[in-house]
Amino acid sequence: MKINKQESPVLKSVDEAEVRKFNSLANEWWNPRGQFRPLHQMNPTRLDYINGQIMLEFDRNLTETFPFKGLSILDIGCGGGLLTEPMARLGANVHGIDVAEQNVLVAKEHARKLGLDIKYEKTSSEELAKTDVKFDVVLCLEVIEHVHDPQEFLLSCRKLLTGGGMFICSTLNRNTKSFMMAIVGAEYFLRMLPVGTHDWGKFVKPEELKRMLVDAGLDMVDLKGFVYNPIFSEWSISDRDFDVNYITTSVVL
Repeated sequence: MKINKQESPVLKSVDEAEVRKFNSLANEWWNPRGQFRPLHQMNPTRLDYINGQIMLEFDRNLTETFPFKGLSILDIGCGGGLLTEPMARLGANVHGIDVAEQNVLVAKEHARKLGLDIKYEKTSSEELAKTDVKFDVVLCLEVIEHVHDPQEFLLSCRKLLTGGGMFICSTLNRNTKSFMMAIVGAEYFLRMLPVGTHDWGKFVKPEELKRMLVDAGLDMVDLKGFVYNPIFSEWSISDRDFDVNYITTSVVL
């Protein structure tokens, strides 16, 4: 008798080449001088923005011991846990997902060593959106430029939000400046990132992201730039410069 193997479902947003790439880099996540050094440098600035937006939207006081207590937060493409761990320390119920299995294993082990209660899962936003789970906040930082189908990805993110939920998404703009700085400069000249980390053609212009967000049922209510100072190796938030890295906040329409 011939047995037909059941094929795994095709996930429109998942790029298998990207999965393989990040699986191979997983052990680097918690090395601040390693392959993810730029994310470690950027992380304080990312957290300042995220914390400020959550504070405003949900009327939270960051001077309290656990200001995010009672909030459910999903981090899509959580990697080794650079964002999930600070959110958990602020009292949120945190769920991190990643399609790269090695990333999830690294994140779980790091959280275990620190005694942090974070749920990690190897899955995609599409698969998780098929369940009934909903979150107050969905984080998607430096992820959308790595997916195969950005629109399908954003639709799944919307499905994972509560009615009053908030979506925070950061990515890279697509223009000559971003090519020179994020590809030529960061990957080839400064060697801040491994060559091939990014595909410039998958970068997303702010107006393109806004249009896709609306089509997914989300309204962009804030846009800021992340600006890198190579002299001091520091990042800052800008109200005007969205030329390379930028971050957005959206709410449910």
